[in-house]
Formats: sequence, C-alpha cells, structure tokens
Amino acid sequence: MWNGFRSLPLAVALAAPVLAQDVFIGQIPVEGQQPMLLRAGAGPSFLGVNVVEVTAERARALNLKEERGVEITRVEADSPAEKAGLKVGDVVLEYQGQRVEGTEQFIRLVRETPSGRAAKIGVVRSGQYQTIAATIAERKSMGVVLRPGDNEWRMTVPRFEMPELVMPDVPKAFMSWRSSRLGVEAETLDAQLAEFFGVKEGVLVRSVVKESPAAKAGVKAGDVITKVDGQAVSSPREVTAALRSLREKRNVSLQVVREKREMTLNVDLGNDTTPPAPGNAQRIKL
Repeated sequence: MWNGFRSLPLAVALAAPVLAQDVFIGQIPVEGQQPMLLRAGAGPSFLGVNVVEVTAERARALNLKEERGVEITRVEADSPAEKAGLKVGDVVLEYQGQRVEGTEQFIRLVRETPSGRAAKIGVVRSGQYQTIAATIAERKSMGVVLRPGDNEWRMTVPRFEMPELVMPDVPKAFMSWRSSRLGVEAETLDAQLAEFFGVKEGVLVRSVVKESPAAKAGVKAGDVITKVDGQAVSSPREVTAALRSLREKRNVSLQVVREKREMTLNVDLGNDTTPPAPGNAQRIKL
C-alpha cells in the first residue's frame, strides 16, 4: 500500500533510461526492508547520467581542491553522455562555464539547455581536469525508477504529446423583448454592435411579426430604434415605457437607423391600448 507522498531532498539528479533527471514523488513501504522509493523522469532535455553530491569525505578521496560538484555514478547506454565520453567517476565541476555546486543546480542547468545544443562540461578524471562537449538530446520516453533498498528497478514508457485542448463554443445568453402592440422582438445593443450599426445607443429589432403595426409601417429586422415619438431609447424597457406613455395615441413615430442611415417611420397602432401580457414582456433566449 502507498504510504502517501512527501517531499524529500533530491539525492539523485540526472537519470536513466533516456530520462533527463529523476524527481522523488513518493515511497512504498516494504515489510522488513527499507521503503521502496518511487522516482519519475522530469524535463525534456536528456543527458543520460546519474549523479550524486560530492561530500567532504568524497572530495578528499578524489583529491579535489573544493567540496563542490557532482560525481557521475552511472552513464546511460547510447546516451549523449556516453557518446561524448563521460564516464563513471567523473566529477562535474563546470557546465557551460558555470561552477557546479551540487545536484539541484546541475539538474536546472541541463533542463534549461535546449535539445540539440552542445554543452561544454568541465570534469575531473583521475585528478586531471578536462572539458568534454556533449550534445543535449530530447527525451524520447518517460521512466519510473523503483528503489527497494539498495536495488533499482527501472521502467520506461514512450513519451507522448498531450493533444491540444479546444474549448467548445458556449451559447451566450441574451435578453430579448417582444411587444405585442408594436409587433417586434428586440434587444439592447452592446458597444460592439452599436459601433457596427453606426449608432451610439438604441434597440436592435431582431424580428418583425407579419401584419403587425411595425411591419405595416416598414420596420425591418436589423433596424435600430433610436427614438419613439421623439423620446430617445436605449433599451427595450425604455421602448415599453415610451409606448405606455403614448397609450392614448393611435399614430407613433419611430426613428430608426438602417444601414447607417436615419429614417422616420410612422406606425399606426390602431385602437389596441392593452399593454402586453407580463409573460410576453420579457424572455430569455439561448
């Protein structure tokens, strides 16, 4: 069973079957043994080595002048590191002209190197300093490293690209208004539509009921009503209020903009002075 996930200091930096580096992600308890550590490859750039920190004791054993750098403990077969000539026991002191202090910094330096670029790696081998050029490759697969005690199991899976996620079109709600007395369905203009129709504000006619007062007066879908009997309107609610205030009038003038040209239409409302039913006064469409 899993024993949860917890953060630990990074002990092994660049690793293994075609991985750029290993990152600790959890552990599995094993009865009577040390926990089995679980690591997974991270980063697209691939060098192909395992490294460990250089301790003070190890620095003395290798006759190093300073306690810094990382020691290569494994070189992956057919990796950029092997092709460049890096060997187990090499101590990396410089990478692209930068001092290497430890594994975490070395991981970052390799990860930030684009694949295909040659990296100059300064190493100490058998007491002699030398510079080796390794061409960083792109990681072709991802791997998981299981470490039960002192053993090591490795699994490699092909690398895959995540498909591009495209958000579907989502219907946008808008408020429309229908006047049974006038015979139109309309909506308020937003700033972009107002600019498109060539007005500062107004009410857009979405549809006109056949044989209605508006249809007989020549109102068409796409017209923008800017005034009702001289009263400026900017919303369906204001059109409703204007018509109610003119309930006793039979003829009402509408100022509309059609194809960016203003015109005045005279509407004969007849004798119907009944206000629209509440259920028809406003509705939401999707």
